[in-house]
Amino acid sequence: MLADTTKDAIRAAYTRLKDGLPGFRPRASQGRMIAEVAKALASEGGVAAIEAPTGTGKSMAYLIAGHEVARAQKKKLLIATATVALQEQLVERDIPLYLQLSGHSAKVALAKGRGRYLCPRNLMMARNSLAGSAQSSFGFDADLALWSKPPAERDKQALSKLAQAFDAGEWNGDMDSAPEPVGDLLRPMLTTSAGGCTNRKCGQFMICPFYAARRAVDDAEIIVANQDLVLADLTMPGEGDGGADAAWGGVILPRPDETLYVFDEAHHIPGKAIDRGAADVHLAATVRQLSRLGRQVHAAYSLTDKENLGKLSLDAGDARLQELGEALEALEKEIRLGWLPDPAETEPMYRGSLGRLPEAWVEHARLLSLQAGEVQRWLAAVRRAVVEMTDGGPTQEALSRELGIGLERMGKQAACWQAWSMEDPDQAPPLARWVTLGSDQQLVCHASSVSASGLLRNVLWGNASGVVLTSATLSAGGNFRGYADAVGLPDDAATLSLPSPFDLAAQAQLEVPAMAVLPDAREEHAQAISDWLAEHLDWNGGNLVLFTSRAKLDRVLQKLPIDKVRKVRAQGSLGKTQLIAEHVADVEAGKGSTLFGLASFGEGLDLPGKLCETVVITQLPFAVPTDPVGATYAEWLESRGRNPFIEVSIPEATRLLTQYCGRLIRNENDTGRIVLLDRRVVTKRYGAGMLRALPPFRRVIERGA
Repeated sequence: MLADTTKDAIRAAYTRLKDGLPGFRPRASQGRMIAEVAKALASEGGVAAIEAPTGTGKSMAYLIAGHEVARAQKKKLLIATATVALQEQLVERDIPLYLQLSGHSAKVALAKGRGRYLCPRNLMMARNSLAGSAQSSFGFDADLALWSKPPAERDKQALSKLAQAFDAGEWNGDMDSAPEPVGDLLRPMLTTSAGGCTNRKCGQFMICPFYAARRAVDDAEIIVANQDLVLADLTMPGEGDGGADAAWGGVILPRPDETLYVFDEAHHIPGKAIDRGAADVHLAATVRQLSRLGRQVHAAYSLTDKENLGKLSLDAGDARLQELGEALEALEKEIRLGWLPDPAETEPMYRGSLGRLPEAWVEHARLLSLQAGEVQRWLAAVRRAVVEMTDGGPTQEALSRELGIGLERMGKQAACWQAWSMEDPDQAPPLARWVTLGSDQQLVCHASSVSASGLLRNVLWGNASGVVLTSATLSAGGNFRGYADAVGLPDDAATLSLPSPFDLAAQAQLEVPAMAVLPDAREEHAQAISDWLAEHLDWNGGNLVLFTSRAKLDRVLQKLPIDKVRKVRAQGSLGKTQLIAEHVADVEAGKGSTLFGLASFGEGLDLPGKLCETVVITQLPFAVPTDPVGATYAEWLESRGRNPFIEVSIPEATRLLTQYCGRLIRNENDTGRIVLLDRRVVTKRYGAGMLRALPPFRRVIERGA
């Protein structure tokens, strides 16, 4: 229940915003959003999904409402985003502006995962290792060596500069703001995962950047984090008394029942939650890792000078590892005997229909699940014995790290085999289970949930004090059914689709040219796209052309006249930041520039004004039909008499299409056109509904030939 004092505080904060922000224009959508956010977060366990188009001012809306409710309830406000860009915008611009205008003071923290911070222990080990010029002179066995190959001179120089900056207090250990570029070889050596970290047992604990950031989070009233980190925390067993009501979260971030969550860019939540439950095992690589792990375990027994660890002798532990390796090889043999990949396929895959694999494979998985679980428990005891030593020197540090990483891998392997061997519940979608054959001819076993709803019901809804989900695109034309199913929204959750604050009908038009071919004819459609672009695109302006596949992008690029190709900047040819910077520079210089991009360029790209006056969508963004997760979910829906194309494919494609359209109009002064080069919106029965669901641009639909 929203108390009158909180309502008054929200009104006062909004008034100060209006009075203090130069050029502020009251927007009905923003006021409505403030009210709905406050209502949801003030209700214990309240949930709201709010679609707020570009220009609504949604970050200021949820800051005003969310912070006032959090202050009144003495709780934390946690804002989770999908992109680093929005996290930085919130921490560096939006939140300081809100606090300045509202007159409040509040501690703010940016929470990142462990891998985004320097590990001082690993830094120390890397510096010590440079005392020798060869791998053998590092002071311990090659299986424990930090460097996978002799370091290049640039890596040595970078390491030295990073160490000097950290020692001098000139750098706080945040890898995203490292004073020296960190290469792909060096970065994983200087960071650590949860498995490789020894926490308070580490001699560098008191100067650890990750734990310094954790302490800042503990003290903060407003926390900004990425969605992956929040979901990781929510899926960790909590520190409660073991009851069902206190099962999850509060390990890295504040306890869910003491936290008000705002998930911005919330259209990413279903995919990210599904990814949390995914597992895979590279069979051949895993067998090789077991061999290396065995040698590290030998070192652990020798270093601790104990005959038994985890109630096993070294010989008994060796036997467990040997049995696990043999079981992995037996499964690989069984799969290769039972599956003959089509040599014509570039990425061969065997997917279990409705998640069901051959019984022989499942039997192997049951055995592997038991064996991996036993090894996991024993390995935990081995590592604990090493970590708890009082003076093991550099070998102890290296062993602690490597055994922790090995334990982490074993946990992921055990999760995959458990997923392969478990029974699926009757009333819920099955897990997707599949095998792929890589270009190196190695087998990889996979498992994944196909829906985020079950996970989010377990760890978020009813567990958090309050949750708001917001994005410019959550619904399909105001219909939230698809999104509600995808995230398992509670029945009493509020849903709201706000209108755009812009005059879209006056500012932009949606064109559907009279293309002669449909995307099904791949080569012909690629040629038609190329022909249309060459003839009708303003090559002297700023343009964005979006593709659903790299292959289609490349085909169109090959068919374009060379003078047009010179004005194209294709995603992947340079880093995204550099690509955008060059595009901006050429457009502002009057030279014209056209970006060719995939799905990631259709979301979050902000190119206002003349930087993007035409958005070309080459094809309706339907999901790839071979995606094993989507295919398994579609099969399950069909088995229950439902239509996955109508229930999932069309709403999701409509949402993505709306997201792509959102690249054009970024403020009230922007104008331009969106061109859809896919006639299915005209020729197919579902097309009319998709067009109706799009924002109210002027329509220019050419008649077919």
